[in-house]
Amino acid sequence: MEQTTPKESSFATWLVILLLLAIILAKGFFSFLLVGDRGQPTWDYRPVKDVPGESPYAIYEPLPYPQHVKGQRGE
Repeated sequence: MEQTTPKESSFATWLVILLLLAIILAKGFFSFLLVGDRGQPTWDYRPVKDVPGESPYAIYEPLPYPQHVKGQRGE
């Protein structure tokens, strides 16, 4: 009885590898075109201070001595 070994096709292997590589590159190129960097946005919110008393949108007037520590005029 003769033992036969299956023929390996290097062409088919390379074809599958190149096909998978083409799919990955096509997905990357499509994503780059679809989601690509459009640059800086045109709107400008400008910085707003975080401390509620210093914000121009605050509902309370700022304290004359806003320190929260004991001491001169901060008590």
